[in-house]
Amino acid sequence: MSLLPLPPAERPLGASGLNVAPIAWGMWRLAEGGRTAADAGRLVHAALDAGINLLDTADIYGFDGKGGFGDAESLLGEVIAADPGLHNRFVLATKGGIMPPLPYDQSPAYLSAAIDASLRRLKVETIDLYQVHRPDILAHPAEVARVLDDAVVAGKIRSIGVSNFTQAQVATLNHFLTNKLVVTQPEISPLRITALENGEMDQAMMLGLTPLAWSPLGGGRLATPETARDLAVAAALDDVAANRGVSRTVAAYSWLMAHPAGIIPIIGSQNPARIAEGAAALSVQWSREEWYGVLVAARGERLP
Repeated sequence: MSLLPLPPAERPLGASGLNVAPIAWGMWRLAEGGRTAADAGRLVHAALDAGINLLDTADIYGFDGKGGFGDAESLLGEVIAADPGLHNRFVLATKGGIMPPLPYDQSPAYLSAAIDASLRRLKVETIDLYQVHRPDILAHPAEVARVLDDAVVAGKIRSIGVSNFTQAQVATLNHFLTNKLVVTQPEISPLRITALENGEMDQAMMLGLTPLAWSPLGGGRLATPETARDLAVAAALDDVAANRGVSRTVAAYSWLMAHPAGIIPIIGSQNPARIAEGAAALSVQWSREEWYGVLVAARGERLP
């Protein structure tokens, strides 16, 4: 049985000059449950000890509809401040451009202020990867590009990415940027294959963007599948998981990592053991037949 290549030990993050592990850790629930800086520090070290060195957060993480905006960044900032050399061990990624209670705001004044606010909360001088979280349809991409380019020139951010952008929005913003995009972050999972089939991954390969996949486990639906489609996808993953001696979770991560675009799944768990478990995906190889078996289950129909 011919197997697809294993992911490399590290991948270039677009053309940023930064190298990262082929799996990342995200902090959208870091500030939940009264977690302290010491608790957050243990999670950061669990990721680093597992070889995961891309840590992804956002200014909106921690917001519960009423308050908490910036809480996840602030908590991570406390961890960084307590260990000044820690930031040298990982690539720090955050996102901005959403302003509660408004939907999205990438006007020059707001976006510039959002970058400065993230720097203050994170207690760093430079953010390695700053991503526009969701596109603001009312913001002209030339103005958005100007703010981001200015932030790079000022040393506030090192590289630029986007999250939840359409192909046209990616291409348009990239056109106006002097410092070109290095990352796109869509939702991708074995249950959410849209980005694999609508040209988003093809565009990423064409532009040299590294895809970061948020919600790679289908928002938890892979753990407790209920619909016929979800059950079929879980069964296809389980076949490979059983054969390789790994969990369904690890199989799901590795399925994404086998794609030639170099997809980096973002682990969403705030459990140290689950974070560490994700690193096992680096050693799982898929055959073409197995990989397409999951895709067929996700499509719910045979390939043409």
